[in-house]
Amino acid sequence: MTAQTALIFDLDGTLIDSAPDLHHAANTVLRHENLPEISFEQARSFIGKGAPVLISRVMQAVGLPEDPAEHARLLALFMREYDKPPALTRLYPGVMDALARLRAMGLPMGLCTNKPASPTHIALDHFGLAPFLSAVACAETLPQRKPDPAPLRHVLAELGTASALYVGDSEVDAETAQRAGLPFALFTEGYRHTAVADLPHAHVFDHFDALPDLVARHLRERAA
Repeated sequence: MTAQTALIFDLDGTLIDSAPDLHHAANTVLRHENLPEISFEQARSFIGKGAPVLISRVMQAVGLPEDPAEHARLLALFMREYDKPPALTRLYPGVMDALARLRAMGLPMGLCTNKPASPTHIALDHFGLAPFLSAVACAETLPQRKPDPAPLRHVLAELGTASALYVGDSEVDAETAQRAGLPFALFTEGYRHTAVADLPHAHVFDHFDALPDLVARHLRERAA
């Protein structure tokens, strides 16, 4: 196992299913504002480009006009609700065992997410993920956010490896990996809207039990 390759993960829709907490936080704000609530399916579809984009999509869904001041106010209310220990969020099955196996393989691991820093680190600590991840890029780490490749390249540099396999679930993640020139492993049980065949990827899996063997095969193929 070469230390010249790392493994970098997305967070929401990849390691954790956070849609229930995001849905709850958004609807708490909407109820407070006497606005119509959004469905779980709507909330799930709004995830991927960070909290500001999510709030923009919520505003559009409930018929609010674009207004920077109102957006900032609602975003602050949302973050007050969301910036708490996860209550409804869950790890995807097999994540902890897969991370333990990957660490035993000697693979450096990091995280690249558009999630704000505070709820990211709350979630990492809550679920015991932090010890596995040597480098983390959140929404505030750089001026750029995914699908700009800069955050992913930042994590790669922090890990000190020549290359990485990026593991994510969405169109945003696939584009980020492609723009960064890194291979992409698609987790199919997250928040994507596009058919698997229409997303650029090097590998695909539907359960984390399969990931360690997938990574080992990837590394053998790179070494061949």
